[in-house]
Amino acid sequence: MTEPNPDRTHPDDELGLETDMLATGPESLPHVVVVGGGFAGMAVVKALAKAPVRITLIDRRVYNTFQPLLYQVATGGLNPGDVTYFLRGLRLKQKNVRVVHEHLVGADHAAKKIRLLNDMWISYDYLVVASGVTTNFFGTPGAKEHAFPMYSRSQAMKIRDNLFIRLEKAAKSRRTDDGLRVVVVGGGATGVEVAGALAELRTAGLAPAYPEIHGDAFEVKIVQRGTELLKSFAPSLRAYATQELKRRGVSLHLGAGVSAVEPDGVVLTDGTRIHADLTVWSAGVHPHEEVAEWGLPQGAGGRIVVGDDLQVPAMPGVFAAGDIAISPSDLPQLAQPALQAGQQVARNILALLEGRPTEPLEYTDKGTMAVIGRRAAIAEIQLPGKRQVRLTAGTAWIVWLFVHIMSLIGPRNRVTTLAGLVTRYGFPFHRRPIPIVGDVPTVRPPKNHGA
Repeated sequence: MTEPNPDRTHPDDELGLETDMLATGPESLPHVVVVGGGFAGMAVVKALAKAPVRITLIDRRVYNTFQPLLYQVATGGLNPGDVTYFLRGLRLKQKNVRVVHEHLVGADHAAKKIRLLNDMWISYDYLVVASGVTTNFFGTPGAKEHAFPMYSRSQAMKIRDNLFIRLEKAAKSRRTDDGLRVVVVGGGATGVEVAGALAELRTAGLAPAYPEIHGDAFEVKIVQRGTELLKSFAPSLRAYATQELKRRGVSLHLGAGVSAVEPDGVVLTDGTRIHADLTVWSAGVHPHEEVAEWGLPQGAGGRIVVGDDLQVPAMPGVFAAGDIAISPSDLPQLAQPALQAGQQVARNILALLEGRPTEPLEYTDKGTMAVIGRRAAIAEIQLPGKRQVRLTAGTAWIVWLFVHIMSLIGPRNRVTTLAGLVTRYGFPFHRRPIPIVGDVPTVRPPKNHGA
């Protein structure tokens, strides 16, 4: 068994706390520190529930976010609480874990300890970095200032609130041609799902609610640098998704990227300027900038370099998993690879505890899916024996619904999310869905209006 780190406390931190009191259990137990409560981090923690270790889970937020359904929050389909889980709730069933709400800002790997933003030092025997990634604007001028990313709960709520603020403004306008133009940047799964949900909202929910907005004054457009949407899917599924989006009134501008984002539009690389009242950015991700301060090797895109066993080279006991890590097999930045990587990290920590060699991650591709709207989705499902099943339309939608509901953490989230999606898409509710809104300020004309 690996000897635990003897340097367990650092009373010289500002708070004057002994950091090992953060992790429950006898002090003699090895200390596993997990940074990040996303898919990979949660998988590590849960897989070590019965292991002879103490676990400290560190996250900048107090909740886990189920990111695949954030677009439903952004378009008024689900409550923010439906897709989040209180991290301290893990303690109800798992007594060997403590949760610390803080940021990682530095590390002394020679002494096997990390430093948090509050200047607290925490010692570790095993460190797992699974802090995820954030929005990548690719240095596009104006994108950070004027576009709305959607990678956190707060960002999704900001999109939702601005969506309805702009709808209220359009409803108060005296111009019959005034409306709402939404541009979605990025033609991957997130971009397609956002655009499809907006089209569903416009078609079913807003016509009776906003009779002042006439005709096709609520436009939804996808801008994609490549010439096709959903490039990771099979051509037949791409064609189906494209056809469904067009049928639902989503317009596509393919073959040109965004060179600049302005307060009221986007400028494309081919010189085209598209008016936009709301620009949603779903074009890519990259690690947080502070990762460079953590003393870990970074590879392509700034991701932390790991070996096949997900251990950082030349740093025994230090692992990275999920979107932030890049291994020799270069796994896709999706939920399934993150979950499987987290589970493998836990197995390798147990192996090190027992004096066994670590093992490489043998990733099992279970397939991918994306939803366009009610009764419309695409799915590629991998079956045993390398067989693949491709689904579209209602069948794919049912599979998508089942997978997403079962992937949520906690029974309450599953029940409320199922109820929300049935209310939005199910018969006969889809004909008059009521969107979930936040605080929308009153829209009033200027004081000199009509003078």
